[in-house]
Amino acid sequence: MKIKSIGLFCAASEAIDSLYVDAAREFGRWLGSEALTLVYGGAAKGLMEATASAAKAAGAHIVGVVPDILVAHGSVSTLLDECVQVPDLSVRKETILGRSDILVAMPGGLGTLDEVFHVMGSATIGFHDKKVVFYNVNNFWGSMLATLAELRDKGFLRGEPDKFFAVADTLEELKNIIANEK
Repeated sequence: MKIKSIGLFCAASEAIDSLYVDAAREFGRWLGSEALTLVYGGAAKGLMEATASAAKAAGAHIVGVVPDILVAHGSVSTLLDECVQVPDLSVRKETILGRSDILVAMPGGLGTLDEVFHVMGSATIGFHDKKVVFYNVNNFWGSMLATLAELRDKGFLRGEPDKFFAVADTLEELKNIIANEK
């Protein structure tokens, strides 16, 4: 199966270093150049908006999975080709997972961690066979990856980690992982 849709988990924060915003835009431009579908949280802020804006300008189809509270706060991106309104964050995670062939985790906070661990945890018990790719911009995920390695080494990580997550330190590595995913 060729990858057609990429789920994205990332920060909606505006208070982050511009190097992460630049990486998000570069990733978005690549998504558009490949005519891929971006499936993400639909917020009009942070890395979410930076990725969607660049992806849309380059020709990607943009699907925002937006919880009711985001709509109530008027924080929904205007870039969406399709807005899927959901009642809460749990349904949002499941919808993004269901609509994506593979998932990418760019730098983010608690929400991103929640999404990533939900996807990986459900993969370890066979709920799906989709992979999360940590886009490790500026070694953002280094500490978390060390924790995952410790969990594996101590026998607390079920299954083969390379079946449910991968790490890309550069956009080229990310593109190669996505291109080789079946």
